[in-house]
Amino acid sequence: MPQARELFDTLTAKSGLSSEVLANAVDTLQECEEVVGACSMVMLGEQYAVQMAPAISRDLDCADVVGVTRRLLTRGSGPDNSLISAQFEACLLACERSYEMCSKHAAEHAHCRMCSDATRRCADMCRQILGALRA
Repeated sequence: MPQARELFDTLTAKSGLSSEVLANAVDTLQECEEVVGACSMVMLGEQYAVQMAPAISRDLDCADVVGVTRRLLTRGSGPDNSLISAQFEACLLACERSYEMCSKHAAEHAHCRMCSDATRRCADMCRQILGALRA
């Protein structure tokens, strides 16, 4: 986190969010992207992959949306927050959809438990960022 915070301290185009909030968001997004991507890969390799296709699809969508959100946030798009707000809305939806599927399997599969935890944390962070951007 110190490097991300330092990076955000140097950006001239400010979003209205503190460097600490931005750095924490990047860390949460990165963790979520990694965990969700790993969960989908584990499911693909299992004998029940066909039955898990909806969860795999949602995880892959989530990983892609979360990754784009992290990259947009890191880029520092400036004082017009309309694009980043829309992206955080999409990220929130993707995390909620992934959480919905993986939380159903969390008791049987550690990767789904980890995925549902990461997507819940990421969705919570998205709600906080959106609230701050709208304030």
